Amino acid sequence: MSKKNVHVVPNPGGWGVRVEGNEKNSKNFDTQKQAIEYGREKAQNSRAELLIHGQNGKIREKNSYGNDQYPPKG
Repeated sequence: MSKKNVHVVPNPGGWGVRVEGNEKNSKNFDTQKQAIEYGREKAQNSRAELLIHGQNGKIREKNSYGNDQYPPKG
């Protein structure tokens, strides 16, 4: 699988999950919670990063499920 980041983004009337580089969403949902659950699974399977956007479109949270370049010490 690719290591492209997975984004949870607002849509008119709901939320979508979009893989970085794609123009269209992979899947659309009624709630952000549903989109986050699907996005997390997709990011874990592809060992990528999940970026959760707020209603305003700005990134509000990031979760990495791949190999971090700089893992924390200790």
